[in-house]
Amino acid sequence: MTGRGYTVFDTSIGRCGIAWGPLGILSVQLPADREIETRRRLLRQFPEARELEPPAEAGLAIDGIAATLRGQPADFSDVTLDIREVSPFARRVYDLTRTILRGETMTYNEVADRLKPPGAPHAVAHALSQNPFPIIVPCHRVLGAGGYADRMSVNGGSISKRRLLSIDGAGGKSSQTLFDVLLPVARPPLQR
Repeated sequence: MTGRGYTVFDTSIGRCGIAWGPLGILSVQLPADREIETRRRLLRQFPEARELEPPAEAGLAIDGIAATLRGQPADFSDVTLDIREVSPFARRVYDLTRTILRGETMTYNEVADRLKPPGAPHAVAHALSQNPFPIIVPCHRVLGAGGYADRMSVNGGSISKRRLLSIDGAGGKSSQTLFDVLLPVARPPLQR
């Protein structure tokens, strides 16, 4: 890949974006409410990038992202990520996260237990919240304690983690409210 470029492409959940450079994929943008916002986010991150036809490796990433968002398996093992701006710890988190298969999840605690970082789950959550490569590094497959899936990465656009898990065939719960935690027995019956 030569120079920095980007493109916006169709998926089953909307128009995603991807940016690349000579050393690999720089960023993936999940759809925003409007396509122009996806483009703006890419250009804010990479003002020197130009909208171009994607090179072969970026094309592999695009095909894999589109397949994943259709609920189909995808192999990103041949996709190189430009991780020069990623901390060594975040690299370890991303490497482990890339091993989580479609339909499976882990919690921040489980990732932390495998990596043994200082600050454990909080450090893992922070690294994943900064993930510039959603879907390729499937941060949506790492959940909070209790399997709660309410947040998305910085590059997540308007798509929720729960929706991505649903597409993957895995489940994530909504956050509990104080009412759910403190008063589960006192909850009124559902009205039909």
